[in-house]
Amino acid sequence: MVQLIPHIVAMPYPAQGHVLPLMELSLWLVKEGCKITFINTEFNHKRVINSLSENDDVRNKINLVSVPDGLEPHEDRTDLKRLTESLAEVMPGRLEGVIKMINEFDENGVSCVIVDQSMGWALRVAEKLNIRRVAFWPAAAATLASIFSVSKLIDDGIIDHDGSILKTQGIKLSPNMPIMNPSDFIWACFPDKSMNKMIMNVVAENNERVKFADWVICNSAKELEPGAFDMYPQVSPIGPLLASNRLGSAAGNFWPEDSNCLKWLDQQPDNSVIYVAFGSFTILDLTQFQELALGLESSKKRFLWVVREDLILDGGDSAYPKGFKDRVGSRGHIVKWAPQQKVLAHPSIACFLSHCGWNSTVESVSNGVPFLCWPYFADQLFNQSYICDVWKVGLGLNKNEFGVIGKEEIKNKMDKLFGDETFKERALDLQAKVNSSVKKGGTSNKMFGKFIGWIKTQRGAI
Repeated sequence: MVQLIPHIVAMPYPAQGHVLPLMELSLWLVKEGCKITFINTEFNHKRVINSLSENDDVRNKINLVSVPDGLEPHEDRTDLKRLTESLAEVMPGRLEGVIKMINEFDENGVSCVIVDQSMGWALRVAEKLNIRRVAFWPAAAATLASIFSVSKLIDDGIIDHDGSILKTQGIKLSPNMPIMNPSDFIWACFPDKSMNKMIMNVVAENNERVKFADWVICNSAKELEPGAFDMYPQVSPIGPLLASNRLGSAAGNFWPEDSNCLKWLDQQPDNSVIYVAFGSFTILDLTQFQELALGLESSKKRFLWVVREDLILDGGDSAYPKGFKDRVGSRGHIVKWAPQQKVLAHPSIACFLSHCGWNSTVESVSNGVPFLCWPYFADQLFNQSYICDVWKVGLGLNKNEFGVIGKEEIKNKMDKLFGDETFKERALDLQAKVNSSVKKGGTSNKMFGKFIGWIKTQRGAI
């Protein structure tokens, strides 16, 4: 057998939380000597390109290509039902076309495809073309375990075939896994029953297609969730995949990063700043947004707050409480998007008020930063359970009788987190365990080495 330069086609589900980790994996593979063709939808491709800085050399390392997602320019890409259905209808032919074009111009052809596990149809395309297949799961292994357990959950009467919850008490998928609330399953968090049913159909199809993947890899570490990896040993932990471990910068953002906030952080004392960021999907109504602002103000603590342009319903500067910016003055710094990994690694950061998306979770854990948890939907609800109940490195925020997290609750939980050093101590202990997994000899490092070895050993090479 000889080792050739592998050419890999990588394709994420078209959402920020899926694009970022697969882009990071792609950059790691480039570092290992692979060629990468990274396929985004046209809509997200433009966002990624527009967000790259002038000094960013990602386009020199990775071949960034785009294909249509089947939606019209004016259609809403946050309509996950419409988007997912359109992808399954339009994208298989587009993916096949890209692979055939590569095979025409690259004498070695495509070595394998690495695709988001939630797009099982892409594994079917690769199987049809007799190309090796890798399913990539960008979130917690426990969430994937719940997906793989759907048939058993139906048999046990926990859910019905449409994904509706039949038993509301907490369950354990296995004796060594944490308790999961059935209402937190990713297919059960939408009020639209047709959406739940569509997701269940996709889950069932993907569970069958992923059986034909050569590898199922996960952006997590066994040290973070040993029970999930013990339950499904065919899922291989290779994470957390962070740019800081690669000694590079993160790529794949949908918004330009405002790096000036790092200069502001440089001026703040160590362990003094609350970092507030809700990822790419969370939306707050005006009342909730103002309660958060007032909670930050009344805390009297320093804060760095990421306020996306589309974070607030009926947004704009008028959404802030009257006089808020004048009253907080230089104690607060507000940006539209931040270089999050660099922010969380900054010594001035004391805690992370987060939506608990998995990327944010592992980035904070890897930097020893405690959490205040504000999950919005999907796997974020279970991630909060890991943070608060299993790892014990954060506190949850409770809604009042009106369904709002009030300013008093925000201030009180901040005071409690800042006043109890055990949260920071446990966060630092967890950081050490997780970071050891990606260092030479660590569990994720060894698994990644095996994966690279498999990629570089070309089928049919002599």
